[in-house]
Amino acid sequence: MTTTSTAANSSHHLSPAFPGRAPWGTANKLRAWQQGAMERYLQEQPRDFLAVATPGAGKTTFALTLASWLLHHHVVQQVTVVAPTEHLKKQWAEAAARIGIKLDPEYSAGPLSKEYQGVAVTYAGVGVRPMLHRNRSEQRKTLVILDEIHHAGDSKSWGEACLEAFEPATRRLALTGTPFRSDTNPIPFVQYEEGNDGIRRSSADYTYGYGSALGDGVVRPVIFLSYSGNMRWRTKAGDEIAARLGEPMTKDAVSQAWRTALDARGEWMPNVLKAADKRLTEVRKAIPDAGGLVIASDQDSARAYAKLIREITGTKATVVLSDDTGASKRIDDFAEGTDRWMVAVRMVSEGVDVPRLAVGVYATTISTPLFFAQAVGRFVRSRRRGETASVFLPTVPDLLGFANEMEVERDHVLDKPKKDGEEDPYAESEAEMDEANKQEDEDTGEQEQFSFEALESEAVFDRVLFDGAEFGMQAHPGSEEEQDYLGIPGLLEPDQVQMLLQKRQARQIAHSKKKPDEEADLLELPAERRPVVSHKELLGLRKQLNTMVGAYVHQSGKPHGVIHTELRRTCGGPPSAEATAGQLRQRIEKVQEWATRMK
Repeated sequence: MTTTSTAANSSHHLSPAFPGRAPWGTANKLRAWQQGAMERYLQEQPRDFLAVATPGAGKTTFALTLASWLLHHHVVQQVTVVAPTEHLKKQWAEAAARIGIKLDPEYSAGPLSKEYQGVAVTYAGVGVRPMLHRNRSEQRKTLVILDEIHHAGDSKSWGEACLEAFEPATRRLALTGTPFRSDTNPIPFVQYEEGNDGIRRSSADYTYGYGSALGDGVVRPVIFLSYSGNMRWRTKAGDEIAARLGEPMTKDAVSQAWRTALDARGEWMPNVLKAADKRLTEVRKAIPDAGGLVIASDQDSARAYAKLIREITGTKATVVLSDDTGASKRIDDFAEGTDRWMVAVRMVSEGVDVPRLAVGVYATTISTPLFFAQAVGRFVRSRRRGETASVFLPTVPDLLGFANEMEVERDHVLDKPKKDGEEDPYAESEAEMDEANKQEDEDTGEQEQFSFEALESEAVFDRVLFDGAEFGMQAHPGSEEEQDYLGIPGLLEPDQVQMLLQKRQARQIAHSKKKPDEEADLLELPAERRPVVSHKELLGLRKQLNTMVGAYVHQSGKPHGVIHTELRRTCGGPPSAEATAGQLRQRIEKVQEWATRMK
């Protein structure tokens, strides 16, 4: 039998309702990427295999099809699935049962009942009893499926436990939709290859990224709707600060403005939830059972958001808290029902299969690319061609950067780039500032007198991000301009989304030009002309300005302080430490102009 036909035959007993969900018209076939990954595996028959596939592409289908083949051909005698959470291990057991593989999701110790062909456990469970799983792997030929393998690097103990437990396994299949981590902890059983730059990066045996999946119609296109607004808060030192979300500011100020926006007692969250609910209403015209998910930072916020949703919609939201014993059942009930909203704290950020989720609100301050990719992955699973996903975000530079890089495929980097001063000119100044802040806190004890307090927030529709491009102009919540974007149909092909967004922006600009000047109180610039400047770029502009001023000091004979004062008087604006990117660029140009005149 040829490799291709063997792989195809192994999937004949998959039903259309299998968790990966075959694409339209191909109920008895694997998707092209799953077939390709199967063929590569069967040709090479490796002991270790890392498959990277974007969330929603059907990693479970591929893994269980392969497990079925290996069991059928007596390459292995049993299967162990390791998953990140209790909910996911039960989900794996249910999916395996549908194709005739019985896994025990409640296994804890001792001999396994003969009715089962393996177990489904968590990384934490393996961490507690690695020798138990090592003995099982030694006694019988075992296939270990390591779901979302990057979790094995979450702590040294988990990584070491996985190495100890599954080193004797006959075959190891590692799966992930996000093969990168925010740290440099090595991931067990993952191969790292050194590049020309001397940095080791994870090497996948088969990769199927979001861009490829989007082109194949396997995942939904994602529209990101970003909201800005003015924020006011009190710091731990007792100072009151006001800033506009999305404007260049220090890392701490970005974090505090972000926290202020997410406070349920302000105006930002209620307005964004109203907008998201309007978007959900529009989507449900084409997808009647479409649901929404709010990803919250903590349990108190989750409950507060659920209360707001009740006030906005008149219906109750499903609340999922990770320490709640009924959490898994609540997720399952929501997945099978038609309720509008679910609010969760992290638990639904990865791997949980709720295909009807189509609208999301990113209401957490977690800013790692890994978590962001996992969170957005909850909305991209496509059930039929043309479905779109919409995710609402605060205008925070890191988040907008992640949104614009949805199609970029990343690897896990094991080594930090060498810092030679040129590669990261900001590291030293950042470290000095952190140390200074730390010393000040230790000396004054001010952190004990005050606590951070969000005082006031407002929401402003800012822009739409899609396929790496930005659209729209700022608009008040509830305005016709905002509704133009919230009312985009829920069923569209990716090229139709792009075309429609361009038309909406053109219409918004034309309408804006007809307004009287006194009504044009928002930033009247299209999104692509309003790039958000990151904290790092802002530090770079300050450094450039200081370098230019330093050069002009030697040329003019004037002290640094005098030149900076003259620049402020000429160009306007605050001291350079508080100046925006535009103000810094204006001052750089002015110094260059002065220097040229003196030559």
